[in-house]
Amino acid sequence: MTKKIALEVSERLIKEYPNPKPALKFNTPYELLVAVILSAQCTDERVNKVTAELFKVADTPEKMVALGAGELEKYIFSCGLYRSKAEHIVSASEAIVRDYGGKVPENIEDLRKLGGVGRKTANVVASVAFGQDALAVDTHVFRVSARIGLAKGKTPLETELKLMKILPKNLWSRMHHALIYHGRQTCKARNPECERCVIKDICEAAKRENKKR
Repeated sequence: MTKKIALEVSERLIKEYPNPKPALKFNTPYELLVAVILSAQCTDERVNKVTAELFKVADTPEKMVALGAGELEKYIFSCGLYRSKAEHIVSASEAIVRDYGGKVPENIEDLRKLGGVGRKTANVVASVAFGQDALAVDTHVFRVSARIGLAKGKTPLETELKLMKILPKNLWSRMHHALIYHGRQTCKARNPECERCVIKDICEAAKRENKKR
């Protein structure tokens, strides 16, 4: 796909989803960080139910450290991988208190130094909480980007790098959300609703299907 076509795809999807918001519920950058860590291999709906109770007792890194991993596990058990997630959240909280004065760092490189914070998590927090240009590749972004021909990668990192290369930097964050919404509402993993898709005339998968008919 050329950059010109990629820009057309971006403009249409952003117009279709003009004000997409994260499904995860949060009030502060720290709450977002915790929610994103919990969302690994877990639905946003489940995470929101868990954090609704968790943040009543631990909505700051200081309170989370005081709560401790053992008690935290009891709150996040239903999210899956609860032991490792609890360890990562407490470790990250300790680092935030110790190294950043209790505030979540805005820099992506500093975010990735925190326990349990990988590239995707750091990009989400930097983009959503701090308004930076970043492209987080989740399952929807990975699938939709490949299907429509925007960026085909064997790994999320490869897809991210290709998206960063073909898309203007000022569209990274908006396209991250637009691709997620498109993957959830139209370009679904099973039975994509191509007939009502706003990019069906330039989507590579749709073109292939039309040729078969």
